[in-house]
Amino acid sequence: KLCSAAGHCVSHEELKDLKKNNIIHIDVRERWEIDRFGKIPESINIPLSELAEALQMSPGDFREQYHQKMPTKADHVVFSCLAGVRSKQALDFAMSLGFS
Repeated sequence: KLCSAAGHCVSHEELKDLKKNNIIHIDVRERWEIDRFGKIPESINIPLSELAEALQMSPGDFREQYHQKMPTKADHVVFSCLAGVRSKQALDFAMSLGFS
């Protein structure tokens, strides 16, 4: 299960359905984890250690660094990691910036 700050949890199957509706999926695992375990299709890899800087970049710098559109505060964003601890930290940080 994947959970939001509001306590709404989604299963892997529900996440696959959400990804059909223009959500932005940010995988906060480290790059070595992506190399070892594989990339999640249609996700952006931004290691948790880079997230604070990444979410405060200019959209042009973000696109240059991550080759994707930068999420806005109006976008639906899902964070994931290996066990859920880092994705919860990423969610808390994003919410402190005004993401809902």
